[in-house]
Formats: sequence, structure tokens, C-alpha cells
Amino acid sequence: MSELPLLAEKLDAADELAPLRDRFVLDDVVYLDGNSLGALPAHVPGRIEDVVRRQWGELRIRSWEESGWWTAPERIGDRIAPLVGAAPGQIVVGDSTSVNVFKALVAAVRMAGEDRTEILVDATTFPTDGYIAESAARLTGRTLRAVTPAEVPGLLGDRTAAVLLNHVDYRTGRLHDLPGLTAAVHAAGALAVWDLCHSAGALPVGLDEHGVDLAVGCTYKYLNGGPGSPAYLYVRGALQDRFDSPLPGWNSHADPFGMSPAYTAAPGAPRGRVGTPDILSMLALEAALEVWDGVSLTAVRAKSLALTDFFLRCVAEYTAPGRTESVTPGRHEERGSQIALRCPDAGEVMKRLVERGVVGDFRHPDVLRFGFTPLYVGFRDTERAARILAEVLA
Repeated sequence: MSELPLLAEKLDAADELAPLRDRFVLDDVVYLDGNSLGALPAHVPGRIEDVVRRQWGELRIRSWEESGWWTAPERIGDRIAPLVGAAPGQIVVGDSTSVNVFKALVAAVRMAGEDRTEILVDATTFPTDGYIAESAARLTGRTLRAVTPAEVPGLLGDRTAAVLLNHVDYRTGRLHDLPGLTAAVHAAGALAVWDLCHSAGALPVGLDEHGVDLAVGCTYKYLNGGPGSPAYLYVRGALQDRFDSPLPGWNSHADPFGMSPAYTAAPGAPRGRVGTPDILSMLALEAALEVWDGVSLTAVRAKSLALTDFFLRCVAEYTAPGRTESVTPGRHEERGSQIALRCPDAGEVMKRLVERGVVGDFRHPDVLRFGFTPLYVGFRDTERAARILAEVLA
């Protein structure tokens, strides 16, 4: 009999993050899809009931001031800041990731100057980033070149305006070298824009430490903000007075209630705002972020790597050789917080896994994705998922 179930129990018993599981609404399902939609923090429904019944129902329009609705985008941005290694005053919450990619990339090109005529984009990126980059290139009169992150240093030059990269590849879970690539982009005189959707909340990012210019990210994956929760935009403090948003809405005006026909940008992070904030989902996110109180990102990263290592070990022991192939890098410095396995019948396999209480997801044409959220996934969950996967594959 395998020793892995007993080892899983021992690892769970020694896990300093294990008590955090009680902060979430969970059941007997092994939920390994937090890299698509994080689990519900248990206190969020009560908080949203207060927002709806009291703040909206009783205070109504007074809540813009009395309940802090107007300042929510910056306030919540400051809650996210330590999770991505940023000082306060550099992140604003609102809009979708796609909209924020557009704002960040066009603003980066404008800051780079007219003589820089090319944008580089991660060819393996999540599709929306590629779509937005293509549109931004057309609108700014630049050319667009799709390249792999590994090719970026060799293709940078004095024509490069901006480079848009994903920190973690959504399909394979590969972690790209944010410090090294950012330094290479800066050495060429260009600006670096990073998409943090699959890294924020799963591992340390270090935006300030590594001099990242602009970054965007969603909040419904490892940050557990809820379906469609608003994204965020990071603008490094030193660049904020030059940040020229392509979407200058009334919420980013220096005097939004002056109703002036002429636009004057607000100082600081509010320049990234556009229109009226989506208050209900934004305040659900604010409540959800409280699960991070007292949590060490170093511990989160250590557990993430331990979980993914353990999963690979279990899959190797339980599964017939050659039945699956990991496309996630084995080296820790190249791995995010998910494991992607290739198998020919991946779509059908995932359906059968879900039926048996193991929830991951399928990516066309042949990839099974399993996301490991250290705040609520344990080692027994991991062993069970690998064991059931082997039974389904058999």
C-alpha cells in the first residue's frame, strides 16, 4: 500500500496555513480551480448584506461619502499593494483586466515617445492581452511583434516602446523571470507592463523592488474576490505624473464634480480611474481581502511549491507511465501555483473528475489544469485528487 496518504496527513498536521481553510465556504469537493475562480470567504455574504440593506437601502446616496464608496478604488488598491510588493498610493481598483491592459499599454507607449515604434507582446499570453495589444498598436500607430518571453532580451532595441508580458502562463503554469525581463526592458529604454492574473496571491511579485513600470491583474482567482470582481492597475509612483490614460473619464478628473468640459488629470493613482466604480462587487472584494490579514506570502509560496511537488509525486506513483505529461516546469523558480498535465482525452477526463468530486479545468486541446490555492487546499486534498485522476485514467 502506498505511503502517500499517511504522508499527506503528516504534512497537513505540520501546515501552518491549514487553519485558514476555515475562513472559506468549502465542502467535500477537492477544489483545484482557484486559478480560475477562488472560493468564497465565509464572511463576505454578511458584509454584502450590510452593503445592500443598510448602505444602499437606508443611506442611499449618502453612502458615497458616509460609507466610503467614493474612495474605495484607492483604499482597496492599498489593500492589494502588499500582496504584489507595492507601496501605498500606486494601485487603483476598477474596470476589467482587459480595460486595464489597454490603459496601461497605451499609456506606456505614450510615455516611451514618438521615436519608439514597436510593441512586443507575449506570444503565449492569455488571448485578451494579445487582442488588446493589437488594438493598442493600431490606435497608436505602432507595429506589434508577438514573441516568447525567452526571446524578449534578444529583440529589444531603440525602437521598442513597451513590452507586455504575463508573469505566469495561464496554460502551462510557467513562471517568467519578472526581475530579469524588467531589467532588460529598462536597459533598452522601454517600459515593462506585467499581467499578474495568475501570480498575485500565489507568490511574491515585488513590483516596487524590481522597478516594474505598470501592472494589471484580476482579483477573482487567488485573491478570491468573487466572479467578475474588479481588476486593478498599478502605476509606479515615479511615472504617475506622466501617466496619460487613453480613457480619461470623469472619475479621473482632478475636480470630478466641477463638470468642466476640459480634462485635467487627477494626481496619483486616481488617474487610472475612468467611470463610476462598480460598488457592489468592489466592496465584496474589499471584504474578501480580509482573509489575507496576518498571512505571510513567503509561507504561501512555500506551501504552493510543496503542494505542487507532492501532486507530481502522487501522479507519478499512481498513474501508468506515459498516460500524462506535465507541461509545467519542474524547477521551482519557473513554476507558478498550478500543474498542467497533457493527455489526449483531457476534456473527457476532466468531466469525469468533476463527477467524482475533483474540480480542475480543461484547456484546449489536451491540457488538464489544477490550481493549488495554499490558503485552503491541503495535502490530503492533493493526494485524493491524484488518486482519483489515476482511477479515471485507468
